[in-house]
Amino acid sequence: MTRSSEQGRSRAKKSLGQNFLRDDRVIDRIIGSLKLTTNDTVVEIGPGTGALTQKLVESAASVIAIEFDRDLIPQLNKQFGSYPTFKLISEDALAVDFGQILYGIENAKLVANLPYNISTPILQRLIDQRFLFSELVLMFQREVVDRITAVPGGKERGFLSVLVENAFDHERITDVAPDAFFPVPKVWSAVVRLVPKGSSVNDEVLFRRVVSMSFAQKRKTLLNNLKAITSEPKQLLDDAGIDGTRRAETLTLTEWVRLTESLAKKAG
Repeated sequence: MTRSSEQGRSRAKKSLGQNFLRDDRVIDRIIGSLKLTTNDTVVEIGPGTGALTQKLVESAASVIAIEFDRDLIPQLNKQFGSYPTFKLISEDALAVDFGQILYGIENAKLVANLPYNISTPILQRLIDQRFLFSELVLMFQREVVDRITAVPGGKERGFLSVLVENAFDHERITDVAPDAFFPVPKVWSAVVRLVPKGSSVNDEVLFRRVVSMSFAQKRKTLLNNLKAITSEPKQLLDDAGIDGTRRAETLTLTEWVRLTESLAKKAG
């Protein structure tokens, strides 16, 4: 079962990475994972032609939709402007102040079918603002979700894996075939549910820097990569109880925390 959309067919912009979700089964799975109530406010990034938005407003939750494509604004207002629980914001999700939008609002959730070209930067931004939401249900290219959920030692394990593990509990909801969208992309997508949690480190900025430098060249050892942030990488690794000949993808979150704390003590 799919929603055909002549509006989606005419308005999808390759420059914005737009692929509009049109499969009712996937939409229902996303809505079900949110478990919305009348007390919830849900922020939707990129409503597009409104297929998911329709189910959101029908849930009786308050809906705040953020749409960057100004050409879609008139149609979205026409479709949903009569709903008292609907608010449309014409802004870039990479620049919007979620704290300002949600000021005074409790029980906020976030849902998004993210364009592939902004998926990583928007996720990093949402990590920084995660405590504004009780949960986030996000659709990415499947390879991105593979990286997000990768365990230590796996070939997909990377910088983003560690950041997400430190910031969220995660659950993979479903994989999504290309024909669930229009235009039809060349790749599969996947939906992941993220529940914010407290950081395992005191200094998230330093933590992010340590992880980033350690993954700078994945084929190199930790000892070699960490030369970029300390003149004594071996001592730093020894203090953290980590073998410097290992590669970054093998480290557990606990080991990343120890490494960050060791660098913090050295700097202090």
